[in-house]
Amino acid sequence: MEQIQQFLPFILIFVVMYFFMIRPQMQKAKKEKKFASELKKGDRVVTKSGLHGKVFDFSEKNNAVIIETGSGKLTYDKSAISLEMSQKLNTPTDKK
Repeated sequence: MEQIQQFLPFILIFVVMYFFMIRPQMQKAKKEKKFASELKKGDRVVTKSGLHGKVFDFSEKNNAVIIETGSGKLTYDKSAISLEMSQKLNTPTDKK
């Protein structure tokens, strides 16, 4: 019993770290992966570097997406598409 009490603070620290740091990061990664897999032609997206465009086509061989911008077409990795910024771009805003 005394040995368990000795390691209890370490176990408690790990549990707190898991619920406040590790688990939310895993959930965010899962959402981003789902978002990237559900992209379709015509979706308006924003890359993590800030490039705005529309999905033109996909390159399954390279796991990439071809984005059409005002100046041409660019190929980006699917992981470079920002979930948060793309959602902000696509949400309707109430203008009064």
